Amino acid sequence: MASPPVRTTADLSAYPDLVVIYLGMRVEEPRGVETLQTLGPQIEATVAEKPDGLLLHERLMYGDDPPHVGMRQYWRDFESLLAWTLTLPHKQWWTDYLRDRGGTSFWHETYFRRGGFESIYVDVEPAVGMALFAPMQRATGPMFGARERVAADRSAAV
Repeated sequence: MASPPVRTTADLSAYPDLVVIYLGMRVEEPRGVETLQTLGPQIEATVAEKPDGLLLHERLMYGDDPPHVGMRQYWRDFESLLAWTLTLPHKQWWTDYLRDRGGTSFWHETYFRRGGFESIYVDVEPAVGMALFAPMQRATGPMFGARERVAADRSAAV
C-alpha cells in the first residue's frame, strides 16, 4: 500500500511584502539569438552578486520555436526590486534595450503579496500572459513607470 501524500505549504509570514516577477524575452529576428546568448551570462553574473532583497532567481523556458526564455524572481519587497533596477548593470541594460531590442521582444509581470499587479510588454506580438485576456494600453504618462502602474492597479481594484 502506498503511503499517503505529504502536503506542505510555504510559511510566508517572514515576507509580508513579497513580490514575484516573471520576465521573458522572445527571439523575433535571427539576431535575437545572439542577444539572448549575450544577456544570459550577464544576468547570471548579476544574480551571483546577490542583490539586496533578491530571495530567489529561477531560469525558465517558455518555448523553443521561437526561443522564448525568462526567469522568475522572488524579492523581499518592491522597494528592493525598484532600487536594483536603478543600479548598473540593469539601468544600462534597459536603456540599451529601448534603443535597440536586438531582434527580441521583452515582457514582465509583477505580482504582490499585499495585492496588485503590474506589467510591461515591449514589442510582444503575439501576446503573452495577461496581455492575452486584458485590454492593452500605451505605457505613457501615469502608466510609464512600474511604481505608477502598481498604484493605478491598486486604486482600480478598490
